[in-house]
Amino acid sequence: MTEADFGVQPKRLVGREGKPQAKVLVEEFLSVLGNERGTSPHTLRAYERELRGFAEYLSRAQGTQVELERIEHLQVRAYLGTLYAKGLSKASVARALAAIRSWFKWLAKAGYVQQNPAALVATPKLPRHLPRVPTIEEMNRAVDGVKEETAAWPARDRVILELLYGCGIRNAELVGLDLDDILWTNDAILVRGKGRKERYVPLGDGAAEALRAYLPERQQRLQGAGKHSPALLLNARIRGNPRLTTRSVGRIVKTLAVASGLPAEVHPHTLRHAFGTHLLEEGADLRAIQELLGHERLSTTQRYTQLTARQVAEVYDRTHPRAK
Repeated sequence: MTEADFGVQPKRLVGREGKPQAKVLVEEFLSVLGNERGTSPHTLRAYERELRGFAEYLSRAQGTQVELERIEHLQVRAYLGTLYAKGLSKASVARALAAIRSWFKWLAKAGYVQQNPAALVATPKLPRHLPRVPTIEEMNRAVDGVKEETAAWPARDRVILELLYGCGIRNAELVGLDLDDILWTNDAILVRGKGRKERYVPLGDGAAEALRAYLPERQQRLQGAGKHSPALLLNARIRGNPRLTTRSVGRIVKTLAVASGLPAEVHPHTLRHAFGTHLLEEGADLRAIQELLGHERLSTTQRYTQLTARQVAEVYDRTHPRAK
């Protein structure tokens, strides 16, 4: 549908194969997300879970032929109430509401409804807390401490830590890297972020050294298994699709973190937090950090790097001419 479809009379979609109208439209929306917008698999799974739950709720409340144009914000709020009753956290309820809002926004654009009732529902207020970021010394110890006794594939696992912490990329961006994305002549990595947006991230000396040690082993394992793969990071056991998954990276990071004395709750995103925070602590410009992290808004970077009042004061004292 095009922008010209705004304001048209709502369509009526007959359920296919006995499926309620709402469920059919949920499936169509998920198809749009997956095929046309370049949504990440993780986000797609989350939307699928939240929207199918909401569609089931509507079916139970209104029967098989749900009239979506008659859905009001009170019904959306009532559904969120059932999530609270199940013991879900405010963060989980907020994620469900975000998915429902996106779905109704698409429904309105496509002409199935005239307005977005979920837009009238307030987002649950979430507690503002930031995870503890390991210190520079702790991160150096973790990266330098990848040993045979703590890692399933030391050369590969060293690359994982170097790229997550040394380049600040996301877990999904990491596993999506192909061999050709390493631009050796430019000392950079081509990263494909959210919405398939591309950015170049500098390849530091530590990451480059780790890659040079890993790549011959990678090639040897592929040849031994009789396989070919464009993926940079491979599973230790080359079977099926040898590309490493985000779940496997999470397990590897946790194992290495615990082995180096870091808390068990450390995950790949913790290293991205550490990347931005440590750059800031060493005097990097906030907008430069924004570019490196691939954030659209500076406010996201500011929160992400745990910008404290002390750090703001230090930057001011060091850089502003009237602070001297």
